Amino acid sequence: MKKEVIVLNCGSSSVKFAIIDAETGEAGLSGIAEALGNSDASLSYKLNGKKEKQALPEKAGHTEALDAISKVIASTGVQPIAIGHRVVHGGEKFKQAALVDDSVLEAIEDYASMAPLHNMANLKGIVTAQAAYPDLPHVVVFDTSFFQTLPKKAFIYALPMSLYREHGIRRYGFHGTSHKFILDSMAKILDKPVSDTSIISAHLGNGCSVSAIEKGQAVDTSLGFIPLEGLVMGTRCGDLDPSLPGTLQKKLGKTADEISDLLNKQSGLLGISELSNDCRTLEDAALEGHEGAQLAIEIFCYRLAKYIAGYMVAVPTLDAIVFTGGIGENSSLIRETTMGYFAHFGITLDEQKNTDARFGQGGKISTENASTAVYVVPTNEEWVIAAEAATFA
Repeated sequence: MKKEVIVLNCGSSSVKFAIIDAETGEAGLSGIAEALGNSDASLSYKLNGKKEKQALPEKAGHTEALDAISKVIASTGVQPIAIGHRVVHGGEKFKQAALVDDSVLEAIEDYASMAPLHNMANLKGIVTAQAAYPDLPHVVVFDTSFFQTLPKKAFIYALPMSLYREHGIRRYGFHGTSHKFILDSMAKILDKPVSDTSIISAHLGNGCSVSAIEKGQAVDTSLGFIPLEGLVMGTRCGDLDPSLPGTLQKKLGKTADEISDLLNKQSGLLGISELSNDCRTLEDAALEGHEGAQLAIEIFCYRLAKYIAGYMVAVPTLDAIVFTGGIGENSSLIRETTMGYFAHFGITLDEQKNTDARFGQGGKISTENASTAVYVVPTNEEWVIAAEAATFA
């Protein structure tokens, strides 16, 4: 009998969903309800390979979306054993997945100040799904849990310690389910126990992060207090001088919220290129000579290479460097440009293998004589959530 789990990822205006076999990772159903609250709200899904799309009621919210999703799920005849929810921020309280109860819901709300765009939407989705599926166990899996093994030297900011003690100001890290999946996958590929596997994992999508994982435990990561620090991302700036937000407020006459919007939604690849946050669009434009696109890609790869090189300090028994996420899996150009900075380290890519690894194929892309192996591994965050939720069923 299959152990099938409903996996929900609720955003502020969308609900991603899937039915995942917790043992194999197979997704019989996957889809998204999007543009919630707008006149063009819709539900798109793929069921056993067949794509479907339907309009939702005008200005439909999470309740209407989950009602439509539950009808689609019911039509499959699947008898799910649990529902797994992605929640972005679990602070220091949650080191692993948790069965939803009143205290868990309260904690998710408490941590919303650290991820205001994410946690409240996640919370709304959980409460709505509980009403739709009152008889199933609801389990939350936190992006931050994987990074609770970070040592203090990696997560403490050089601020007064009272800010950490009294307000929880520290680096938390995100994309934990993806980095965990890559760690587990690489342990199988290398035929090693997870506890003896050491990698530098680069999750590259619209949001980006690099994690240093030494002998099965996360020891450093690029994302910090919120998912803004570190790498250049689709619309997020990543690292910058801490004085800039205040300076920009004064120079531009904007509020703190407006500056936050600028850093999170108007920067990164979009801000540099003045064209797009989509890496595919930028690559095409760069080939045609668009200087903004060329510069955006160059900065993206240079910043990424510096982080990977820096994390070699944190991973002395490094087995491999791994690329994943939409960009990491599909852009041979980004991988080639980034790893080009490592030629003097003796880390070189096989051009053909790098090209062949795109579009879900994955595999080893470094040359046979490279000093460190480089891999592409497609991620599957939903499988991680389903597997953890199934343990509570």
